[in-house]
Amino acid sequence: MEVTGISAPTVTVFISSSLNSFRSEKRYSRSLTIAEFKCKLELVVGSPASCMELELYGADDKFYSKLDQEDALLGSYPVDDGCRIHVIDHSGVRLGEYEDVSKVEKYEISPEAYERRQNTVRSFMKRSKLGPYNEELRAQQEAEAAQRLSEEKAQASAISVGSRCEVRAPGQSLRRGTVMYVGLTDFKPGYWVGVRYDEPLGKNDGSVNGKRYFECQAKYGAFVKPSAVTVGDFPEEDYGLDEM
Repeated sequence: MEVTGISAPTVTVFISSSLNSFRSEKRYSRSLTIAEFKCKLELVVGSPASCMELELYGADDKFYSKLDQEDALLGSYPVDDGCRIHVIDHSGVRLGEYEDVSKVEKYEISPEAYERRQNTVRSFMKRSKLGPYNEELRAQQEAEAAQRLSEEKAQASAISVGSRCEVRAPGQSLRRGTVMYVGLTDFKPGYWVGVRYDEPLGKNDGSVNGKRYFECQAKYGAFVKPSAVTVGDFPEEDYGLDEM
C-alpha cells in the first residue's frame, strides 16, 4: 500500500463496529494520530481504545488496509469522504450487547422523594407559580370554563329533540337536519347537539367511541355546539339521493 499525503483538513467517513449493527457518519480531522482517533471512536462504538483494531474500506466497501500505526496520522492513509472505518473489538463484549437497553440499570425515585427535592422542574414551577401551580390563573380558567358551560346550557335549553334545524359550523357549508340529542357527552366536555343531517355529510351514525346517543345511518350523524344550531321551520329538501 502506498502511503499518501492529503491536504484536505477533514474527512467524512462511516464508522461501523463488531459490537453493533448500525453505522455512524462522522467528520474527523486528518491531523489526528491513530491513537487519538481511537480515543474519539470510544464515544461512537463503546469499545475501549486499547481493545480496538481498525480496518479501512473504500466507498465501494472494498478493503484497503488496517490502520495499525498508532503514531501515524489519519491523513497519511488513503482515507477519503465516503470511506468506512470498521472497528473490531477485542474486549470480549458480544455483538449487540450495548444495544440491549433492557440490561441498563434504571434509576427510579419515589413520588415522595421527588416532591422533597428542590432542584426539580416541579419545584421550580411551584416557586415561580407556573402552569398548574399558578392558582390565580387556574381560578380564572375555571371561572371562564364555568361561564362557557353556563352559556352553552342556556343555548341548549332552547333546542328540543325532534326539531328541524340548520347548522352553521365553522368551515362548513350550511346544512339542514333534525335534532336528535341535546346534552352532555362522554367524548368531550360541555353541551352538544346531535343532528341527523338530511344528506350524508356527517361523521358518525349517532354513536361516538362505542356509546350511542341516537340512531341514524352512517355518515348522517354529527355533534355540534348549540351556538351553531338554529331551530325553525326548515323543510327537508329533495337532493335526489335515491335516484339511480
